[in-house]
Amino acid sequence: MTRPPVNKTVLISGASVAGPALALRLHRHGFVPTVVERAPALRTGGYKVDIRGTAVEVCRRMGVLDAIRADSTDMAGGSYVDGDGRTIGELPADVFGGRVEGDDEIMRGALARILHERTRDDVEYLFGDSVAALHDDGDGVDVTFESGTRRRFDLVVGADGLHSHTRRLVFGDERRFRRHLGAYISIFTAPDHLGLERWETYHALPGKLVCVYRSAGETDAKNLFVFRAPTELSFHHRDVTAQKRLLADAFAGDGWEVPRLLGHAADADDFYLDSLSLIEMDRWSRGRVVLVGDAAHCASPASGQGTGLALTGAYVLAGELAAAGGDHRAAFEEYERVMRPGVEQNQRLAEGFVKEMTLDTKRKIALRMFMVRTLPKTPWRNLIAKKIRDDIQKAANAVPLKDYPAGGTLRADASTGARTGA
Repeated sequence: MTRPPVNKTVLISGASVAGPALALRLHRHGFVPTVVERAPALRTGGYKVDIRGTAVEVCRRMGVLDAIRADSTDMAGGSYVDGDGRTIGELPADVFGGRVEGDDEIMRGALARILHERTRDDVEYLFGDSVAALHDDGDGVDVTFESGTRRRFDLVVGADGLHSHTRRLVFGDERRFRRHLGAYISIFTAPDHLGLERWETYHALPGKLVCVYRSAGETDAKNLFVFRAPTELSFHHRDVTAQKRLLADAFAGDGWEVPRLLGHAADADDFYLDSLSLIEMDRWSRGRVVLVGDAAHCASPASGQGTGLALTGAYVLAGELAAAGGDHRAAFEEYERVMRPGVEQNQRLAEGFVKEMTLDTKRKIALRMFMVRTLPKTPWRNLIAKKIRDDIQKAANAVPLKDYPAGGTLRADASTGARTGA
């Protein structure tokens, strides 16, 4: 039985995935979380994200797993095409995604919506505001918001992503902790003029990759671009106009459907472009402030594990605070001890995947296409598929999961009515 928590009031900066997941677990452990989000409303854009390994069990214990499965992308597979749009080879979804039975995939926006729906009646959300200043006096944290409001909290959590403002306020300039992996990723929504259905189509170019996919239940497609840039590009992460121009320049003159897709990018209202980067820090906490998810340890979208680590980190951080009776020093130390080895393993995975996503010569691309074309016909195809899955699953299960008995009133999963107490 957990002790009644001290340090009950917790401000969480960021309402994407880690923030609402942490709020859900903190509330169930008897804490009083508040979530502040710069955006005026819940962000519902983004790409598809994997729920694998340990994250599957975390979602079950949070009571959201059935809702995730009901909103699954349900992708059937994918294919590579050449510059004329001719199919070179096809592979099933389990090979493309490295998933095993029990794993799933969901659009990031759909996951954010599920977590928000599970918490909005019990958790205070402050949309359209953000943290301007923090003062930790040892007994609590005085917070000044951009709106001018001032409030005091026992603890503050930065769940505000790769470009965490909380991290910058407490730990210093982002450049001290962010390591550029030599590539950029962009994604946006556009009409599905390729007529895809639960299918993704890839086109590889030297140093570049284009992917178009449409998941179950969607009418539009997601368009994903990755391109190498060994030297970091100069732009502000909120300057969308500059980002669209950089993407157009990077793919100027390329064939296949690229010009048409770039035309959609110009009009997309959910356009995203950013560096594939890692966040590497010696510590994730200072005093009464702690970081979770990408703010603490971004493994870049290349790892495929960022969302799983965010969910798992939220579960572990809330659980350790409850187990320590709110003693933040003990809880923060144990949270980091549990999470760090798995985080580092997934970051190493990301470094390798960036190079695999953006093969740098036509010869390497031709070899990849040969393998894709011949794999379904080879007698050892199952062994190759198993090797891919085993490597990904090892990283997906790298964080050991404890049981943290939850206090407070538990909410039933809407699709099963079952209650969770783990």
